[in-house]
Amino acid sequence: MERNLSAAQRTPVTALQPGRPWPLGASCEASGINFAVFSAHAHGIELCLFDASGEHEVSRTPLPGRSHDVWHGHLPDAGPGLVYGLRASGAWRPDRGHRFNPHKLLLDPYAREIVGRFEWRDAHFGADPRYPGDVDTRDNAADALKARVTCDRFDWQGDRHPHIALADTVLYELHVKGFTQLHPGIPADVRGSYAGLASPAAIAHLKGLGVTAVNLLPVHQHLDEQRLHGLGLVNYWGYNTIGFFCPEPGLASRAAVAAADGRGVRDEFRSMVRALHAAGIEVILDVVFNHTAESDAAGPQLSFRGLDNASYYRLRADAPAEYENHTGCGNTLNLQHPRVIQMVLDSLRYWAGEMHVDGFRFDLAPVLGRTGHGFDRHAAFFTALAQDPLLAHLKMIAEPWDIGPGGYQLGGFPNGWLEWNDRFRDTMRAFWTQGTPTRGELAQRLCASSDVFQPRARAPAESVNYVVSHDGFTLRDLLSYSARHNLANGEQNQDGHDQNHNLNCGVEGPTDDAEVNAWRGRLQRVLLASTLLAQGTPMLAAGDELGHTQRGNNNPYCQDNDTTWIHWSRADADLLAFTQRVLALRRLGLPLGVHWYDGLTDRRGLHDLAWLQADGTPLQGSAWQRPGVHALGCLIGKPARARAPLLWLLNGEAHATDFMLPGGVWQAVLDTSQPRGQGRWHGQGDALLALPARSIVVLAAAGAGLDF
Repeated sequence: MERNLSAAQRTPVTALQPGRPWPLGASCEASGINFAVFSAHAHGIELCLFDASGEHEVSRTPLPGRSHDVWHGHLPDAGPGLVYGLRASGAWRPDRGHRFNPHKLLLDPYAREIVGRFEWRDAHFGADPRYPGDVDTRDNAADALKARVTCDRFDWQGDRHPHIALADTVLYELHVKGFTQLHPGIPADVRGSYAGLASPAAIAHLKGLGVTAVNLLPVHQHLDEQRLHGLGLVNYWGYNTIGFFCPEPGLASRAAVAAADGRGVRDEFRSMVRALHAAGIEVILDVVFNHTAESDAAGPQLSFRGLDNASYYRLRADAPAEYENHTGCGNTLNLQHPRVIQMVLDSLRYWAGEMHVDGFRFDLAPVLGRTGHGFDRHAAFFTALAQDPLLAHLKMIAEPWDIGPGGYQLGGFPNGWLEWNDRFRDTMRAFWTQGTPTRGELAQRLCASSDVFQPRARAPAESVNYVVSHDGFTLRDLLSYSARHNLANGEQNQDGHDQNHNLNCGVEGPTDDAEVNAWRGRLQRVLLASTLLAQGTPMLAAGDELGHTQRGNNNPYCQDNDTTWIHWSRADADLLAFTQRVLALRRLGLPLGVHWYDGLTDRRGLHDLAWLQADGTPLQGSAWQRPGVHALGCLIGKPARARAPLLWLLNGEAHATDFMLPGGVWQAVLDTSQPRGQGRWHGQGDALLALPARSIVVLAAAGAGLDF
């Protein structure tokens, strides 16, 4: 690296040749490095070269070529390791959307490796706070983030995308550090890192649990917001991206960060993916293509804003100096612009092709489809993605809401996309903790929210069913706290959701009261069973199978400490065994299949799906909406994998309820009233079975093949 860098430093600036406008970013070639940068409104783009540390600027020269709004140049006899930044000249007219300031060094949006540690300094801001309306002429190059040219090779050892079928998919949402930091089986030097997640101990837990895909909270390189920095906090979750092509070095081991060749972080990430794939586990990334770390109009001049503010961001039509803020983070990326779409697709291809990830969960995903007339499931981004030969067959998951006009789009994404289903979340929580939803509402949610997805010709598996995600209470806290406890976040306990359908079971927080703890345990189990057995694709939040607590903080995005780290030493062994049992039942029997049910009978008179009241009669008509009645049965005549019918019995009442069983021989294969879920009942039908309060019992007919 040093040899190539030195050669580049000795190259006269006049040696910069026109090069070509593709691919965007810095590309290594046999004869040197090609640079290509998009800006439709700049008057010129300068390439600035630095020494290996990134502290000293050694040359600066304009990119000589321009083709279709791409500025480009070729630097002969240069190679990997070169550190560079960009400067863009043009109009400083915020009132027209333009914020060019050549005194600010800018990071290449296509950087594969970022050099430097960002610190909040006044020189990073484009406008001069001393003279409103003027540019700030202080040069920030010494402290700005720069890019290092990379040219990686990695031995994948035959690794391929597993392409696990949706019918078999169980998502497990986790934070790399939070999952691994306190795990006693992970070597101390790699805890909190990609390597820690690749360790045998971590993979053994995932395999033993029965999940098929890890959904990683953001691993793109990000910045801590200035406000958090001032409070001594950090953006632990990572939803504040600055490098869409760079794995976050803060999630890598010290050895990887210190690697002399600069590849350590990327190779550690790749090794993690390879190890998870070898265990049959897919890797899905939570990605943030709705905003960047440059924040609002008062934010810093780091990259996109300085290169072409009017193209990269959605600006207010009536006040172009201000940003459309459909994200709550100060700005919104402009996915109407072809080059912004290209950047997002190029980033996805990089992570899928060069890092081998298997899919993406898009944060605030309606931004991807926002057009001049609102959200459109046929928007250009979705069309481009659908025809891409690499990306089209990977898993795409939407968080189907943002905070802009018309931002709630559950069920509105293109066919093939999965969507986080908050209606499932809220209905399950409210049914089991408060008894407010009707049996009709519950049944629709258990059947993949058929009222939402089926009319739009969507598949049942496209509903991602969950009751807990990273965003909110943990499962244990949901049932241990009646109010949020977020004072540590520095916002006077005003942040985080305040409508949670939660229940503290009579005591706020931890207690030694055995009755309260038993009640909480029963509710945890019934919510887990509801989520993992319902029709659709289930998602489990890491730690919920262990009884993980965040001490009532339902918005710990800034807590990089034992508030969020999973305490493995305190794991609830019974709850873990219960979760493993439920997932085994799903895997072996898949009670509700991958196709919509119609409730009709076959030639033998067997319903594919039938709903029953506690007395064994059909649940129909006005009984679906009858208030105050929360016991029902679901007779699944056509399970997807079990070889004979299954019967779900659900009792949302606060007292035990007798349920008349259909004829036949039945055996309980799951009973959520038991700490580990073992079924206790076996016998002939046409008899009453006492369902414990707030419980689910699953029974299998003789011959179902569910002996486990």
